[in-house]
Amino acid sequence: MGTLILDASVLIGLLDAADDHHRRAVDDVEAADEASTDLVAPASAYSEAMVAFARVGRIGEAREAIAAMGIRLSPLDARTAECAAELRARHDRLRLPDAIVLATARELGGQLLSYDERLAPYATVDDG
Repeated sequence: MGTLILDASVLIGLLDAADDHHRRAVDDVEAADEASTDLVAPASAYSEAMVAFARVGRIGEAREAIAAMGIRLSPLDARTAECAAELRARHDRLRLPDAIVLATARELGGQLLSYDERLAPYATVDDG
């Protein structure tokens, strides 16, 4: 049993059946659930995923769906924020929301699940 950190691309894929990553997200989360893996979404990724639902007044439905899947939200605490700031300072092309997701994975000792190709190069960087 481990921890899987879900970024916004995964959450959007789970919630939006029309999203290109929908089937993959459902399969990945089902496999993690079968392996008794804890599913965690950084609060920043959760917020990013909720934008489209907020625009159409369906944020409550999306919130309930996330909860029903057993996905726990991880708040942004000072330690994670500082880790994100250090990552962002080291990597000029890394966006702050992505740095927060990476920092959450590092702070929780979890594996990152993302379909964002821009994030992949940083997911395996060891900055010490």
